[in-house]
Amino acid sequence: MIKQLMAGIALAAAALCGAAQAYPTKPVTIVVPFAPGGAADTMARQLGERLHKRLGQPVIVENKPGAGTMIASEYVAKAAPDGHTVLLAASSLGIAPALYSKVNYDPVKDFAPISQVASVVHVLEVHPSLPVKSVAELIAWLKANPGKANYGSVGAGTSTHLESELFNTMAGVKMTHVPYKGSAPALMDLVGGNLQVMFDAWASSGPFVRDGKTRLLAVTTAQRSKILPDVPTVAESGLPGYEAMPWLGFVAPAGTPAAAVNRFHAELTEVLKEPEVQERFRNLGLDIIGNTPEQFAEFIKKDIVKWAKVVKDSGARAD
Repeated sequence: MIKQLMAGIALAAAALCGAAQAYPTKPVTIVVPFAPGGAADTMARQLGERLHKRLGQPVIVENKPGAGTMIASEYVAKAAPDGHTVLLAASSLGIAPALYSKVNYDPVKDFAPISQVASVVHVLEVHPSLPVKSVAELIAWLKANPGKANYGSVGAGTSTHLESELFNTMAGVKMTHVPYKGSAPALMDLVGGNLQVMFDAWASSGPFVRDGKTRLLAVTTAQRSKILPDVPTVAESGLPGYEAMPWLGFVAPAGTPAAAVNRFHAELTEVLKEPEVQERFRNLGLDIIGNTPEQFAEFIKKDIVKWAKVVKDSGARAD
């Protein structure tokens, strides 16, 4: 009897082990909450090509843009929790509940974090006519010239909007928000002098900085960017404690087996070590992070609290 029981336990353990090793058993879909062609979409496709080779199954990228990334987020939250559907989440995953009156998912309860893949390098820049070359000088100028500065964003409730409002609050200044539909028109007005200040992604602002059409003051992250190692952070350039880090990372539906999460994470970690991948990320204006599921889960919780306060203090709304 005992032998039969032990044999049964051994068979069950073998079956569980086999199931864990079997993942994935079918194509894996990466859902991207943005339209094709942008940095996030390009990143997802580059990672998908390499994950396909390591996972032994096709990796399909499916774009579901719209509603501040909520369409894609809700779709994945309701997907089968088997590891075969994952979301390339952005910062907006946790910010949306503070910005929108109705959000059909919980950013903590409805997802299983896999890894925070990269941060999107954002910078603070000004029109060259401003007599400032540091964040400290910009703050001093803004305080001496109240009501004279307009800042542009890529839309109400976006990361560039909230980064600017965090700056306003922490620096004790008041710049006027002018929202645009994307970086391109906002940068045109910054270059033309209709805007004085702008927070933006380095990928879109870099060419204007290099041509001398805008002046780069700082990066928004807590530490200097690997892409721009000689550029100071906002914190070290005049506003201690300031940090804003737009991010991209993979999450799966809540309830996804740990074996699937760990396998995806392990293969992704190896892909992120590849020199070609690192070079491509730099070209996209991305700094690789690649943390653990546990670290990513903790980061998401803190990020939600941080930006909810900024939204409340600024009165920002997206609907």
